[in-house]
Formats: sequence, C-alpha cells, structure tokens
Amino acid sequence: MTAATVPKHSYPAILKDAARVAWQVEDLIGPHRPLDFTRPFLPEALVQAKAIPGLDAEAARLLNQIRSNSYLHLFGLVEEFILPLVVDHAKTLGCDDIAATQAYLGFATEESKHIRLFREFAAAFEAGFGHRCEVIGPPQAIADFVLSHSPLGVALVTLHIEWMTQRHFLESVRHQQDALDPQFCSLLKHHWQEEAQHARLDALMVGSMAQTMDARGIATAIDDYIAIIRYLYQGFKAQVQLDIASLERVTERTFSAPKRNEMQRIQERSYQNAFLIAGMTHPSFEQSVRALSATGYAQIAALTHEFLSDDDQ
Repeated sequence: MTAATVPKHSYPAILKDAARVAWQVEDLIGPHRPLDFTRPFLPEALVQAKAIPGLDAEAARLLNQIRSNSYLHLFGLVEEFILPLVVDHAKTLGCDDIAATQAYLGFATEESKHIRLFREFAAAFEAGFGHRCEVIGPPQAIADFVLSHSPLGVALVTLHIEWMTQRHFLESVRHQQDALDPQFCSLLKHHWQEEAQHARLDALMVGSMAQTMDARGIATAIDDYIAIIRYLYQGFKAQVQLDIASLERVTERTFSAPKRNEMQRIQERSYQNAFLIAGMTHPSFEQSVRALSATGYAQIAALTHEFLSDDDQ
C-alpha cells in the first residue's frame, strides 16, 4: 500500500468528532426508557419477515423483534473480538503520535461501552418481550476463533462490519424511524454515530498494518478474512434456526417442515444480505481492499458473487 492510497483521515479530526457525539449507556437504555413492543424495531429491509408467505402481521412483528434482539447480540458478539484487536494495535503505537494512540484507546473504550449497552438491551428485551430468545455463542469461543487469524485479516473483518453498520443506518433505519420503536432507533442512531469514527480509524489501522507487510502477508490476511466471513455465515445460519424456534415458542405454534424450510431459506438470505453483502460491497471497504491487493479484491469479489448466486437460488 502506497502513501497515496492510505485513507485520508486525520486522528485530530476523528478525536474532535468522537467528542462531539459522545454518550453514556444510561442515556439510551433503562427503566425510564422502555421499549415499545407494539411496534417493529428494525426496518423490513433488514429483516424480510413480511417476505415469508402466509406469515400474519402479528407474527411478522414478533419475528422482527426477535431478529432485532439477535441483531444487537451479533453486534455485541463481534465487538468482543474487535476490542482486543484495537487494544493490541494501540499498544504498538506508543507515544510518538499521541493523537493516534488517544484515538484508538477511545475506540476501545467505546467498543466496551457498546458491549455493555447491548447486554443491557438484552436484559430489557427479555423482560419486556416475555420470552427468552436463544442466540449463538458463547461469544468468547467465537472471539477466540477469529483472533486466531492474522491481525490484518481480523482488521479487514472489522472494517467490513464498521462500513456495514454505516450502510444499515443511512440506507434503512434513518428513513424508517417513524414506523419503528423510537427507543430502539435512538440506540441504533447513537451506535452509528460512534461507529462512523470507528470506520475511519479502522481504515487507518488497515493501511498502517499493510505498510509493514509483504505481498505474502497481505495474501494471508485476505485468506483469513474470507475464512472468518465463511465462519460467521455458518453462525448466521445457526441463528436463523434459533430465531424460528423462538417464533414458534412465542406464537405457540409448530411450523410444518416445508414452511420451516421456506422460512429458513428467506431468513438465511436476509442475514446474508444484511451482514455479508452490505459490508463486502460497501464502496469504502472495496477501496481499502483494492489498495491492498488487486488479487485479494478479486477473491473477495468472487465470494460476493458466490453469496449473490446463493441468493438467486
């Protein structure tokens, strides 16, 4: 990666923006800020509950809320491997560029805050929803698998997730807030605001790591990124099964095998589009990958095509 291709973000500007949008967990969740379970939480574009044939409006709303619980659980889960990645990167910087060190330490602090926020949400959701919705894990086992790969590979997955988060809010949530639970929208908005700084910092981190690596190291990072994405996709497929089981419990019904298979197919496609395609095809993510390696970009583009081909089946 040449200097000309390093993302043009500045640590002082990121620090200034981070201070401007700072918030506390207590600002967003708690007894004084109840969730409204009469309304959907996520935009239909991210859930595709209404795309399931024969699912009535109440069941679609319940599935939307189940998916919203899973959605934030998955964010909390990935942030459990992002946090140590960022802390380790901050350790390499020392005090030569103190603004950079401060920015990454702030990044880590905010990620730990997000983990706490999502755990608080999970408790509030279960209390208000009235049913326990199972989720994949344990988070530490998933984090251990991801962190067993090269730091640049993990940083690329993190960059994917950061830009995916931006796309979700800007292209879906922001335009649907009048139809959704305002408390859940507020949570997503404040999370998005801080993740906007994280996306810029992670782009800088990817560039910094790559500058010290040869072509073989970068090729390994691309392979690691692809391996982690495939691993996460298997987790999403398992989460779909848990979501359907939760819907059966809350609606007190048992879906026939053909109905369940159809729900599984539609929901797997929904997770794939929301969590994989949205990140892999984000222009800023593509720009960073192109700067690393033309071959690596082609590999990720091929994986994107594979997922889109699955979507067409």
